Amino acid sequence: MTEVYICDYIRTPIGRFGGSLSSIRTDDLAAIPLRALIARNPGVDWAAVDDVVMGCANQAGEDNRNVARMAALLAGLPQTVSGTTINRLCGSGMDAILLAARQIKAGEADLIIAGGVESMSRAPFVMPKAETAFSRTAEIHDSTIGWRFINPLMQQQYGTDSMPETAENVAEDCAISRADQDAFALRSQAKASAAQTNGRLAQEITPVSIPQRKGDPIVITQDEHPRATTIEALGKLGTPFRKGGSVTAGNASGVNDGATALIIASAAAAHKHGLTPIARILGGATAGVAPRVMGLGPIPASQKLMARLGFTPSDFAVIELNEAFASQGLATLRALGIADDDPRVNPNGGAIALGHPLGMTGARITGTAALQLQPGQRALATMCIGVGQGIAIALERA
Repeated sequence: MTEVYICDYIRTPIGRFGGSLSSIRTDDLAAIPLRALIARNPGVDWAAVDDVVMGCANQAGEDNRNVARMAALLAGLPQTVSGTTINRLCGSGMDAILLAARQIKAGEADLIIAGGVESMSRAPFVMPKAETAFSRTAEIHDSTIGWRFINPLMQQQYGTDSMPETAENVAEDCAISRADQDAFALRSQAKASAAQTNGRLAQEITPVSIPQRKGDPIVITQDEHPRATTIEALGKLGTPFRKGGSVTAGNASGVNDGATALIIASAAAAHKHGLTPIARILGGATAGVAPRVMGLGPIPASQKLMARLGFTPSDFAVIELNEAFASQGLATLRALGIADDDPRVNPNGGAIALGHPLGMTGARITGTAALQLQPGQRALATMCIGVGQGIAIALERA
C-alpha cells in the first residue's frame, strides 16, 4: 500500500476554561490552524486537497453542522474541498489522522488535512424535547464533559462513572498511590515549563489574535494552562471526586480550548506540492475496556498495535501518552513495562500541564511526537477514551 507521511503540523495555544480563547467560536477556532497551514505552505495547490478530517467530541454548539467543513470554508480553502467531522470522544483528533492515513494507503486520496478542535468553554447547555404533549418538565444538561441523556440500560449494565471517578477506580484497582500521582503531575508541569522557556513548544504554535473593543488586539502565543507548583502544594489539594480518594485538580488534566491541523500526504503528493515529510505513519489501533476504568484503554490499544507491527516499548524513542489523569498514565506505563519517570514519555509535558481540549488532543500528541523524532527513530502516541476505549498510533522519522 501507499506510504503515508505527516508533512506539517501546527496548533493554537491551549486556553484555560473561560480563558483567552473562550471568546472565539469553535468553528472560527478550528479555522485558525488551517489558515496557518495555508500560509506556511505556499507551494501547495489547495484545490488538490481530497478532504479535511477533524475530530470534535462535543458537536452540540457552534461545532455542529460538520465543523470540519465549516472551518475549511472559513479558512479560505476552495469550496471544492470537502470536510468531515468524526467523534471518538477524547481520541477524535488521533482518529482523524488515522482515517486520513487509511484513505491514502488505500489509494483513495493523496492529500488530506487532519486535526481536531474543542472549545470546552463554549460547550452549551442542552435540553431534550418533551416526551409528552404539554409536558411541564424540562431537563438541562451541561455538555462540557461527561454523560448526558443517559440510557438507563447503560447505567444498569456498565454504570456511568464520571471521568474523575474512573480515574479513582483505576487508582484503586491498580494500587496507584496519591504520592506517585502527584509526582507524575509535577514532572509534567516541570517539563512543560522547560519547553515553554526553551522555545520548543513555540515551534508548533501559531499565535491567536483576539480583537478588543478598544486598542490593539491581544495576541496569545503560548499555552496558558501550565502552572508553577510544588509537591507540597499538590499534596494539599483536596480529593473532591471521592472521599478518601487520590485524584485532585492538580493530578488531572484540564478543561480547555484549542485546535490543531496536520498535512497528511503520500510521497508523490508531498513531492508534487513541495512538502517535506516529517514522519511516516506506520499504523494505528483501537481497543475497548470496561467504561468504569476507561483510563486503561491505551494498554490494549498499544499492545494490539505493537503486536501488529512487531514492536516492543523499547523500540520507541518518543512516547506521547495523554495524561487524562496521573493515575491512568501511571497504570498504562506500568502495564507496558515503562518506568514512571522514563524520559521518553511526554518530554515537553502532557495534558496535566498543557490541558486537554478533547477533540484536539489526539492530533496534538501525534504532531508533537512527529516533531521530536530524529532520523531512524520511532514514536508511539496513545490515549484513553471515555466510555472505555483506547487508541494508539506509531510513527517513524522519514
